[in-house]
Amino acid sequence: MVMPQYRHLTYTILLLTLCFFSNVSNARDLADVKADGVLRHIGIPYANFIITYKEGDNTIVNGFDVELMKGFAKHLGVKYEYVRASWSNAFTLLTGRNAHYSNTGLIRGHVTHDIKGDLLASGTTILPWRTEVVDFSDNYFPSAVWLMARADSDLKPITPSGSVTQDIITVKKLIKDHNVLAMKQTCLDPDLYDLYDTDANIILPVTELKLSEMIPAILNNDAESTLLDVPDILIGLQKWPGETKVIGPISEDQKMGVGFRKDSPELRKAFNQYLRGIQQSGKYNVLVKKYYPSVFNFYPDFFKIKNK
Repeated sequence: MVMPQYRHLTYTILLLTLCFFSNVSNARDLADVKADGVLRHIGIPYANFIITYKEGDNTIVNGFDVELMKGFAKHLGVKYEYVRASWSNAFTLLTGRNAHYSNTGLIRGHVTHDIKGDLLASGTTILPWRTEVVDFSDNYFPSAVWLMARADSDLKPITPSGSVTQDIITVKKLIKDHNVLAMKQTCLDPDLYDLYDTDANIILPVTELKLSEMIPAILNNDAESTLLDVPDILIGLQKWPGETKVIGPISEDQKMGVGFRKDSPELRKAFNQYLRGIQQSGKYNVLVKKYYPSVFNFYPDFFKIKNK
């Protein structure tokens, strides 16, 4: 018999236990993926990593990460399934718990148990707060956040000093009193780079934009300049030649990786082995060239084929 004064405590422990096992039951590692016969890929349409478009009544999904994950699924001998997400809910769909970054650090929200996918692959930048939420694969794409402005802006591209750190300081001095478009909960979050300390006028979209819509926004005079990462810059320079200019870096060099739940170590290990295999065979660089042909000019060392 439970004493009255302990009934509330017992009930609380029971609820916590049920929540814990409910979350575990929704999570899957490599053996579960193989047993179920499907790999669920969480992705966000972004910068050729995930491309979606309509053909009649059908939505077509392709892109760099889609092909990469389809290859991984084939390697595992399972079917591929795409799970569309946004930057505001992607980590929730992967882990079953809301998490976001603020200027005070990682904020963990409520538990949802709404796990919809097995991995997150969408050109996801490996940021310190994100590594507290998920485990990343070996990095597979280079990046950094830079400032891009309209061609008619009086902001002028900096002369590289040879030190990225010094160049960042120079760019931050330039943006004082200038409008800079940024986006929370992404790699373009102004809190990540202390941009509120620069006296720039930081503009956050009233409605959620896709990262691919940042350049169109400044061309539409929503702001004079925008934060942007390397993949989007490469695409933007090709898509809007002569309409924009790159001012300089806002961040140090960054890397991108595939996100896995912390209780999916074997799936992560299997992906890293698969990634190394296609990198060493040259298949990976063929895929990179298909979607980002100019990246080899900027990061030749990153894509050198390593010896087995």
